[in-house]
Amino acid sequence: MTAVLTGVVAGLLGTLAMDLLNGLVARTGMFLKTDVRMIGRMAAGWRRGRFRYRSPEEMEPVDAERMYGFAAHYLIGVGLAVPFVLGWSVFIGGEVSPAWALAYGIATTAASWFLVYPSMGLGALGIRSPDGCRAVLTPLANHFFYGAGLAIGIVLM
Repeated sequence: MTAVLTGVVAGLLGTLAMDLLNGLVARTGMFLKTDVRMIGRMAAGWRRGRFRYRSPEEMEPVDAERMYGFAAHYLIGVGLAVPFVLGWSVFIGGEVSPAWALAYGIATTAASWFLVYPSMGLGALGIRSPDGCRAVLTPLANHFFYGAGLAIGIVLM
């Protein structure tokens, strides 16, 4: 039970760190701001059984898409953290390493590059995005922030 609670707290803190730091860094123009409404549209589409779009414009607006997007984003953050902490507990044992939590957070960038972007019609790594390199680098930075938040959550627990 402690591992699950640690995973939930770490996942929430990781996602919060991602959102807050993305908001700050996106102001520089170096990275894209996370569009929570698009996450809401994508999650609503998944819920309806639509997992792939030819372009983001095909994703239909949904009621309360911002709230839906935040809920989906934080559930995904927790959903990625809990198995990491449980897996560590079962297969490695002892305290979860904050350094490995950071590395895991960075590794979860693969979900954006190879699941989210293709699902939205942007192709692997966001290759079809009009935002060029920022579409590739933004998830890497965001998931670094997520990993840092995971590590902090693990240390606090």
